[in-house]
Amino acid sequence: MTASDFIILGSEDLSSEELAAPSKGYWETTLRRFLSNKAAVLALFLMLLIVILCISGPMLSGYEAEVIDMKAKNQGPSREHLFGTDQLGRDLFTRVCEGGRVSVAIGLGGALIAVTIGCVYGGIAAYYGGLADMVMMRIVEIVTSVPELLLVIMVTVVLDSRSIPALLFALLITSWCPVARIVRSQMLEIRESEYVLAARQLGVRPLRIIIRHLVPNCTGIILVNLTFKIPGLIFSEAFLSYVGLGVQPPGTSWGALASAASTSFMTYPYQLFFPALMIALTMLSFILIGDGLRDAMDPKLWRK
Repeated sequence: MTASDFIILGSEDLSSEELAAPSKGYWETTLRRFLSNKAAVLALFLMLLIVILCISGPMLSGYEAEVIDMKAKNQGPSREHLFGTDQLGRDLFTRVCEGGRVSVAIGLGGALIAVTIGCVYGGIAAYYGGLADMVMMRIVEIVTSVPELLLVIMVTVVLDSRSIPALLFALLITSWCPVARIVRSQMLEIRESEYVLAARQLGVRPLRIIIRHLVPNCTGIILVNLTFKIPGLIFSEAFLSYVGLGVQPPGTSWGALASAASTSFMTYPYQLFFPALMIALTMLSFILIGDGLRDAMDPKLWRK
């Protein structure tokens, strides 16, 4: 037998070795899957619209948020006042936009700070493990066992302040703990990878390993938790402002507007409807975006 006896006849023009389609990277596939989720894309556009409205709304309305006009008090929605006016004659559309700046800023800023602290804390606990991991996780359990509302009251009493920085500080005392737990569990799997072991053998510092290797490989779960953390902080701020523990006059937020309108809800329901609607739409948008990111960034679901 010779080599010619093993030649497959008629295979010269076949292209079985060619790729059926160009290979796509992780982020390209994630973007394509996210854009295929109609609910998530619609929520993203709605969220962008709300942010643009909060930024440019006061300039478009032609009214100042704190200008009082007693002749125009408690007017319903009209061409002059899209959302009507409050009990002091101030334009509600302008005030809702101004309040949205505070609420969204607290949600975004607080979520970024909480996720950053949680990533570093959870990464350190997962990298060192052992006794350090046990002690750090017990601290997390102790912090999360304290009711959030009680912490806020304690902070406002101790600091003798109800300003936005004090409110944000109170909200962040416990907000980072769930992120630290999730990041720790994810990094416990990654720290035994070959590239992490190689970095250790090369003498790379632990903090650099956490920042350069562990955290980037948890980007998906971090982004998903970030989008879910934002609506939680927005709702917490709205609730605290509603009960009088949040933003105080002359400042305003969606929760503060809802609190001021609650006393006249039966007579002027529109004063409560619009800030409550903005809170609901913002929270719904971020939740749908988070669901879309979670489905798009999970490789296990790509074949489904």
